[in-house]
Amino acid sequence: MRIDFTGRVAVVTGAGSGIGAATARLLSASGADVVAVDIDAAAARRTAEGLPGRAIAVPADVSREEDVDRYLDAAVAAFGAVHLHHLNAGIAGPATPLPDVDVADFDRVLAVNLRGPFLGLRGAFRCYRRQRTGGAVVLTASIASLRGSHDLLPYQISKHGLLGAVRGGAMYGGPIGVRVNAVAPGLVPTGLASDDLVRRGRTVPQRRTGTPEEVAGAVAYLLSDQAGYVNGEVLSVDGGAAAVSSVRASGGAGAWDPEVLDSAQR
Repeated sequence: MRIDFTGRVAVVTGAGSGIGAATARLLSASGADVVAVDIDAAAARRTAEGLPGRAIAVPADVSREEDVDRYLDAAVAAFGAVHLHHLNAGIAGPATPLPDVDVADFDRVLAVNLRGPFLGLRGAFRCYRRQRTGGAVVLTASIASLRGSHDLLPYQISKHGLLGAVRGGAMYGGPIGVRVNAVAPGLVPTGLASDDLVRRGRTVPQRRTGTPEEVAGAVAYLLSDQAGYVNGEVLSVDGGAAAVSSVRASGGAGAWDPEVLDSAQR
């Protein structure tokens, strides 16, 4: 069944590329008016101009309170309301060994990946209160929200923190008709991808990396009325990677050589 967002207005952050751009395209093709938000003004404009439906581009740093207020004000000024929010913007940060993580790098990752979604979630609820409407919010979490790893610790901390935002938002929003969920992408090549991502993708159960469009499909479902009784959930879009046991020899994504891994940390 085709999802129909006709008459809905959707804000997508991090819409200049990757998962955000794919979500903006799918929502627009499904009838939504789209507000494409990105810190890269030119990228946001390219996305908005390439959409089949009505759209505007708003350059914004999602970690800044005034920028979040500005993109929401622009959305309401252009389309009258906001019904759907995909809070997707994020950065990976450096792959620095834990003892060498710089506090400034940590703070920047947390600002974009955790403060930004918090501000976006708060802004969404303020919109719904002013509009006296319900709505739906989807945050982009990660496979790193669900599992540990020895690198990208600031990123992992930020993505674990998003689960608190999802569950708290769902608890607050449920009684007033606002659903809050998340997608947890696995190995999906985007602007955040490392060079060996495709090689690593061959170890997940589906033996490949995912695509931004596949994640966008999950986002659209969670934003749609077809997911009307789905609230506070995290939907993995990872080719089955989160189901893998790294203890067993058939562990797939966990089939690393521990001697090689441990020697790199010494």
